Amino acid sequence: MLPDQFATRKKPMYPVGDALRAYLARYNRMFKLPVSYSRLTEWEEAMPLYDEKGEDSLWRSLIYRPELMKRLNKHLTGIYAMLKTEGDYSFVDHLYVDRIDYCTFGNSNPFRIRIVNAYNENQDYYYIKKADASRIYGLELEHLLSPNRMHYMVADDILVEEHIVGIPGDVFVERWMHDRHIKKVRLAKELVKFNERCFLRLLGDMRSYNFVVDVTPDFEETQVRIRAMDFDQQCYSGHKNFYLPQFFRENRPLAEFCMRQLNIPTASQYQKEEQSVVYRRINMASERVERIIQCMCGDRISTEAKVRQLRGSLAEHHKNKAFLACTRMGEVLRTSLEHLSENMKRQRSPLPALFDE
Repeated sequence: MLPDQFATRKKPMYPVGDALRAYLARYNRMFKLPVSYSRLTEWEEAMPLYDEKGEDSLWRSLIYRPELMKRLNKHLTGIYAMLKTEGDYSFVDHLYVDRIDYCTFGNSNPFRIRIVNAYNENQDYYYIKKADASRIYGLELEHLLSPNRMHYMVADDILVEEHIVGIPGDVFVERWMHDRHIKKVRLAKELVKFNERCFLRLLGDMRSYNFVVDVTPDFEETQVRIRAMDFDQQCYSGHKNFYLPQFFRENRPLAEFCMRQLNIPTASQYQKEEQSVVYRRINMASERVERIIQCMCGDRISTEAKVRQLRGSLAEHHKNKAFLACTRMGEVLRTSLEHLSENMKRQRSPLPALFDE
């Protein structure tokens, strides 16, 4: 288990450099937005939001001056249209901003915008955060190397993210993990694959409240997918186990659940399956993956001490001295993905004799 001190340490925000901005512009992630982060901070009052148990959610519901709220309603529904429909504004007249919340917890201090359809009262959310290079790298790598497509936009000082639908991991552990509709082996398999995916692309801090569980009923068995929803710990920590969700104290019930459901050969099989899938994704988007890693290699998104610590532990873990030459976190990630690719190529072999005619 990781020590409790990790629960309180905050990562600094890293600026979005010119190379990353050029990458984002090339792949249509850069936009001019009508609202700045500072404009959203001009609220008059903030009231605490409580969850269904009456406990403080750490979100504050904001009240703005009427004239400012009128402008924000127009601009924020417009941003929603940019995020969801590539800027088709033909439907925004029947949308309105029902609530703006502000979170006092975490690194990015996000605003959560609740959009409501006036015709049917259906609601949706998106987030406006301070632009942070680490988080952007995390979002882009999630888009490229995971089964999930990520919709987000970047402006001068703003990062706009769509809401990721699912049951928060800590809530899932408390209320859903032993639900009779969820096949235990299927859940354990997804946990192993999620753990491996985070480690391969060095996404850290995936304790239970930083991911969601997407539960989808199917015609025979309920499908389960685990999705990261917090990306600001991409390639930051120097601790190898920080990139393995199984080692967090908050995830201990899930780790023990997997140990009860899977033996070592089966767990190893699921790890190999995920490695193969990530390898295929790298090959399918090789140019784009290389471009984003080039940006990371030119950016400082962690400290030199953390880079040295991580490269040493990964060199030992993978038995690969190539990690020891890394001087930036981008280089560590590149070496990790190259190590994966080399292993995949080396393990390829002809079909065994039992498949011969």
